[in-house]
Amino acid sequence: MSALLSVSWQQTLANVLRRSIVLLVLVGLALYFESETGRFLTKQNLTNVAQQNAHIVVVTVGMALVMLAGGIDLSVGSIAALGGALSAGLVVRSGVPLELSVLLALAAGFGLGLVNGALVVFGKLPPFVATLSMMGVARGLMLLYTSKKPISIASVDAYTFWGRGSITLPVLGDVPAPVLVALAIVGLAVLLLTQTRFGLHIYAIGGNEETARLAGVPVNRIKLLTYGISGLLAALAGMLLTARLYSAQPRIGVGLELEAIASSVLGGVSLFGGVGNIPGVVIGALLIGELGNGMNMLRVESYQQEMIKGIVLVAAVTVDRYTKRLERRG
Repeated sequence: MSALLSVSWQQTLANVLRRSIVLLVLVGLALYFESETGRFLTKQNLTNVAQQNAHIVVVTVGMALVMLAGGIDLSVGSIAALGGALSAGLVVRSGVPLELSVLLALAAGFGLGLVNGALVVFGKLPPFVATLSMMGVARGLMLLYTSKKPISIASVDAYTFWGRGSITLPVLGDVPAPVLVALAIVGLAVLLLTQTRFGLHIYAIGGNEETARLAGVPVNRIKLLTYGISGLLAALAGMLLTARLYSAQPRIGVGLELEAIASSVLGGVSLFGGVGNIPGVVIGALLIGELGNGMNMLRVESYQQEMIKGIVLVAAVTVDRYTKRLERRG
């Protein structure tokens, strides 16, 4: 009886840690920053946090899909940079219509994601190695395309609107356009994971790839598509960031992969795959955004911010490993 009670306690603790701790930290940090600054919880600042971090939510959704299937994607920051630069360059330099330039940039992101998936599935490379290589390739292509110079998009209002514009909705009032894009992506991802066979297959592969294969799950195709979707969403995130900054800059997206991984793990996505959900990932991304905004308001140096974010990632991974150990004991 005592052994059963111990197992039950461990399982309950694991569930509480996964589902509640990040939300509690999110609320606690908000209250702390408000007490220190007196203006963190204002409507204007919270709107800024949502607007400035919409691209992180978008890229984190793609990262979460890959991680749920047991992989990881270190190339999202570079693909985001390439997607933003390609779309901006096609509009400004080549005169391509905005809609077509966006579609071409998304296609490029999806294609590079598929290359990542092919290297993992058919090349049998570890995801870390395959996507780390793509990180360098995509960043190099971006620098080659831009000649290491920013591409200004400030004169194209239809482009910059999706970075700084807003749409008036009933009841809600003015909602930043990038936030609406992020919400749409989140909604589609939730439906994908909870209401489709594709989503069930992702969880099955992350839980036990060999068992999923024996059960008839098309493992190779699912893994290819998760990497493809990750690349596509990274390119979309890059365009949102480019629109907000009014230009595609050579250093854009640097460190974005760290923020996406940290957001995913903080949101309850296991590094071992098969565990996690999109709402949790959104909370994790908001926590990362809140942390950055609060530290900026407190005038914390940039190098110190990077150090703190690294500590947060280590803490998240530690909690992930601990809760996974508790679940295995259960």
